[in-house]
Amino acid sequence: MYEEYYALIIKVSYLLIFTKMADAKAEPKKIRVSISEDVQGGIYSNAVSVNVSPNEIVLDFGYLMPGGAEKVVKIMQRVNMTHRTAESFLKVFQNAVLDFRNKQKDAGK
Repeated sequence: MYEEYYALIIKVSYLLIFTKMADAKAEPKKIRVSISEDVQGGIYSNAVSVNVSPNEIVLDFGYLMPGGAEKVVKIMQRVNMTHRTAESFLKVFQNAVLDFRNKQKDAGK
């Protein structure tokens, strides 16, 4: 039903790989992550919508033109995750932001 591996690349050079392992003692497999040229540039988002259902969490990343007469968010990318994947993503994302903040504080000393 779900893919065996999920990979999310976060801009601050954190990599999170979710592996479904049949045996908890099994050796983790080495996974090479590649990114296509059309995805490599990423997208810019200044708006996000989070929708939660019993089966999944959907993140819609969008762009709201500042100062525009009409307030319309154009959805640029949608990410669907299982609850388990979203919880792991949240932990890694939070750590990445906290690490960045701590580095900024240290640089200001």
